[in-house]
Amino acid sequence: MTVATYDTERELDWTNIFYVIGMHAFALLAFIPGTFSWKAVGVALLFHWITGGLGVTLGLHRLLSHRSFDVPKWLEYFFAFCATLACQGQLFNWVGLHRLHHKYSDQPTPLDPHNSMKGFWWSHIGWMFFKYPEPELIKRLTQDINEDPFYKFCDTYFVLIQSVLAVLLYLWGSWPFVIWGIFVRLVVVFHCTWFINSGTHQFGYQTYPESNDNSKNCWWIALLTYGEGWHNNHHAYQYSARHGWKWWELDITWMTISLLKSLGLATNVKMAPVIGKE
Repeated sequence: MTVATYDTERELDWTNIFYVIGMHAFALLAFIPGTFSWKAVGVALLFHWITGGLGVTLGLHRLLSHRSFDVPKWLEYFFAFCATLACQGQLFNWVGLHRLHHKYSDQPTPLDPHNSMKGFWWSHIGWMFFKYPEPELIKRLTQDINEDPFYKFCDTYFVLIQSVLAVLLYLWGSWPFVIWGIFVRLVVVFHCTWFINSGTHQFGYQTYPESNDNSKNCWWIALLTYGEGWHNNHHAYQYSARHGWKWWELDITWMTISLLKSLGLATNVKMAPVIGKE
């Protein structure tokens, strides 16, 4: 396998293109008169935290992708299910592509799926419109989880699971709850997550230039993503459960992990050796 192979075999992924465009189109229904209510906005914010905070940030990223800490299997499944409700594609692809990103971050090779060397819009959204040519590589990078029956279920049926949630929200609060709790919330969480790939490789400061990539610490992205914006810290110490370690680097996800640790639910919590010395 060569770099040239990756350059020539990337084909448009029409499924992803229609999916992303469709979600944005449905989110525009929020501008139709009669679809707004503060309760619907509250539902969207609640599920933003459940899916983006507990699911993507804590579950998919710090727990499954990096194994920064351990929790009982039932709790691990709960966080993974919350991430499934974020509807950011297949679970195995998410974890595998993220691990691949760290392996080749911002290097002059197409092996980093959202390489920031190609510009902001490529790393934010453009990369998803093309098929990654080596699914077997993703499978090898997720050997620790890809035979788990529960994760196979989440990986296969994430759209169906979202549809069931939509029905429940409709029964609870009719169309405003569906429009805001599903479509608006999905699109907002999408872009919050995508800002990690794009914005934190463009904006902010580098505490650790020895990370040898463009990762940066960006305060406003950290606020949007429950602490993920301290990205240069993370790239320097990928295994660390804590990403913000200066007193002003707010990391809500670390606070959650700390709470789980105090309750005896989080163990083997990994920390960067520089924490406390900064």
